[in-house]
Amino acid sequence: MKLSLVIPAYNELENFKSGSLQQIADYIKQKKLDWQVIVVDDGSVDGSNKLIKNWVAKQKNWQFIQNHHQGKASTIMTGVFQAKNPYTLFTDFDQATPIAEIEKLIPFIKKNYPIVIGSREVKGSLRQQEPWFRHLMGKVFNLVVKLFTIKGIHDTQCGFKLFKTTTARKLFKALKVYQPKNKQEKHSFTGAFDVELLYIANKWGLKIAEVPIHWQHITTTRISLLRDSVRMFLHVLAIRITDLLGGYKKV
Repeated sequence: MKLSLVIPAYNELENFKSGSLQQIADYIKQKKLDWQVIVVDDGSVDGSNKLIKNWVAKQKNWQFIQNHHQGKASTIMTGVFQAKNPYTLFTDFDQATPIAEIEKLIPFIKKNYPIVIGSREVKGSLRQQEPWFRHLMGKVFNLVVKLFTIKGIHDTQCGFKLFKTTTARKLFKALKVYQPKNKQEKHSFTGAFDVELLYIANKWGLKIAEVPIHWQHITTTRISLLRDSVRMFLHVLAIRITDLLGGYKKV
């Protein structure tokens, strides 16, 4: 399958040193895959972007893009619009979900699902080494998502999603809450852009397959649990209000 792989990066020095990109490169080489890989840096300030850029330059079919700091949504969007292949996967830099899990998603693309998402909550999934309070917060957020936006999806936030590239581009263009802004973010921010993407897809009647994956918690200091949780909750409300105001008309 012709695939473009989008990897967002922000202050990834520790993950880079641990060999997360090498894991992906080794998998591609082992499987003899002709994938396009796009690493998009979201304005890192720890020096990791320079190391990553130099490393990527030595790889075949890899590309590095430097963005200003605007958050994960804008970072992935940049990669999606650079994708050259019919299908695009975005996966987290830390490889909390190993790249080999793509093998569980591909069969659903072959069944004509335009969107296939990895899930840590459906039967058959595996979560490893996750602190209990992080799991609890995830459960609460999933409940908020179901109450205000999407009822049929158990895990909107897993950073392992496969799209038909043309579908991904239409959905990213349709974002309202997470459209790129002119001003830069002050902090690291993942947000609930996945919720907006999947909410629009669901509203447009696109088929979404939710597939169990193996996932391992990777410790990070880039997330403020309180600040990010409050902001994500407000964004979920904003997504619902945007829809009520007619903001997500099908294109």
